[in-house]
Amino acid sequence: MDDDDDASYPANARSPHSPSNDTPHPTVNSSVSLLSDSSVSDSTGDQFASTVHAVIRLIQCPCCSRPLRAPLRLPCGYTLCRSCLPPIHERTGITYPVGEERKKGFTCYWGKEDGCAGEHCLGDCGADVLLGRLVDVFDEVLCNPSASSEAPSGEAHGFRVTWVGLGGDQPEKVVKSADVAGGLLEGMYDLVQRGRFDYDASEVKFEVHGPMDQERQLMERLKEAVRNELDCQVCYSLILDPLTTACGHTFCRGCVAMVLKNSDLCPACRRKLNMASTMKSEPINKRISDIMGTLFPEQVASRSDAAAQEEAAVDDDTILPLFVSSLSLPTMPTFLHVFEARYRLMMQRVMQSREHRFGMVMHNRAGRSQQGLGRSQFMQYGTVLVVDRYELLPDGRSLIVATGLYRFKVLSSYVVDMYYVGRIQRVDDISVIEEESREAMETSVAGGSSLSTENTSDEQPLESMSTQQLFQLGLDFVRKQHRRGAAWLHPRVLLAYGDIPTEPTQFPWWFASVLPVSDEDKYALLSTTSVRERLKIVSGWVKKLESQEWMTRSRLSITSSL
Repeated sequence: MDDDDDASYPANARSPHSPSNDTPHPTVNSSVSLLSDSSVSDSTGDQFASTVHAVIRLIQCPCCSRPLRAPLRLPCGYTLCRSCLPPIHERTGITYPVGEERKKGFTCYWGKEDGCAGEHCLGDCGADVLLGRLVDVFDEVLCNPSASSEAPSGEAHGFRVTWVGLGGDQPEKVVKSADVAGGLLEGMYDLVQRGRFDYDASEVKFEVHGPMDQERQLMERLKEAVRNELDCQVCYSLILDPLTTACGHTFCRGCVAMVLKNSDLCPACRRKLNMASTMKSEPINKRISDIMGTLFPEQVASRSDAAAQEEAAVDDDTILPLFVSSLSLPTMPTFLHVFEARYRLMMQRVMQSREHRFGMVMHNRAGRSQQGLGRSQFMQYGTVLVVDRYELLPDGRSLIVATGLYRFKVLSSYVVDMYYVGRIQRVDDISVIEEESREAMETSVAGGSSLSTENTSDEQPLESMSTQQLFQLGLDFVRKQHRRGAAWLHPRVLLAYGDIPTEPTQFPWWFASVLPVSDEDKYALLSTTSVRERLKIVSGWVKKLESQEWMTRSRLSITSSL
């Protein structure tokens, strides 16, 4: 039986506080020696008992202290039971992205000191298929009621555990204890199943009675069963830097990046993945990472070393041939007539490569001095293009249709056979969470103007407008010009670049592709990292084009034939 000081602790107790850090959550670095081969066979009873506590805690919910049920992954990378979500509230000051699921949010248990923004959108939370399966594995291996029922103190085979935890509804912590018959792993798991052992327990002490050989064998069985679930479904190796998609499947981050080069579908369930531009900023799945780092530290270290060597050997993503010509934009087509000898050679090599990719950069006509490049012949930001159609003419010239994939920044360059090759760094957008936070902050600081999409007066500053208002301003301008028969919206133009987009993410790229303003003005889009920032730029163009001082000059370019 438990001691009297633990009798009042409810079985379904749920902490109203942020999960405590009194007992640090095991991480890859802090747990490297927990379960190495030598530690399992040579550790003393006390050391092994502490290891058991760390292992069981891996599948414990930090709120209800029970094994995770229907585990829900939060945008900050932490996980809890779906039923343990904090209270839901309506979100304000946010208009992009649009969706009913983005109108509700909650305050996270974790704070900035734990690497969390504090506020989450309900739509950004998702199931964790792999973690749910791992909890089931713990159930299958350790759920043995006959071997883990509590027994009076002094039983020949069993253990006594004492710890400091929350005392029910009281904020003060109290000393608790339990006497358990049977093995350590099964007994501790049974305590956790019944909500009897706090997730944030501190000062944990064990008194173990009986031999430990069977316990170590059971630990090995558990490790083997867990390991069988931890292979990435793309590379079929131990998951490295685990990234969980919106549909709940977990892969190596590098494998997701590789998949997204050729497809936007999940490799497991074939659902659409909208994370190509934000993949690097997506948080690691902390719970899966902790499980691997605690149970398989040596395999994780070996896998990391091998991946680092592979990454160093493959430079397809960081070294690209550069076509110095005009501006190209992501998702938009680029049409090229290649006649210079150096670029004819370059494009032949591009077509012989595996991915048919090259970088497009603008001429540095003004001779700007750029960081790391000086007064180079080309601008520092460009777009990676993939060749869709390549037609080689009899005289060696070629006609090319390519599509923009993503933006990059040139860090350095050198010359090969008269054309430039650049070492590049990909430019990605901030996460949706940061996008929403930026909109809420800017609109509130600017005076909290109405977020209605109808309120888009000419006098309203762009900074005070919501993201949807900015989008609507550009969309209304395009539709008005289309009704007036503007030549830059001729059916042939729309056939080449597509119809007027209805998504804010796509609109700036499309608008810049068809609007007859200078490439120097459009170039500002390439270095941006948010949809809102790009919409402010194109909305600025709209306001200038509609202003009195631009009207005379702009009408000629807008209504003239291309």
